[in-house]
Amino acid sequence: MWEEKNNTLSKEFVFVSFVNALSFVNAIGVLAEEMQHHPDILLHDYNHVRITLTTHNAGIVTDKDRVLAQKIDEII
Repeated sequence: MWEEKNNTLSKEFVFVSFVNALSFVNAIGVLAEEMQHHPDILLHDYNHVRITLTTHNAGIVTDKDRVLAQKIDEII
């Protein structure tokens, strides 16, 4: 579930391997470019990916963030 806190949406994803986590990150990269809306992405502990979304120029979570979050969930 996405957590809304401090004007961001964030979610942690856990994968079975580094390769799976990296593939997920790459898929998000393609999606983010298509939408021209780029999340903060942290790949850590070899198989954990933390995604943080905010609309930087607005300083808040907007519909653009919510749409991207939904599309990220559909990648899994």
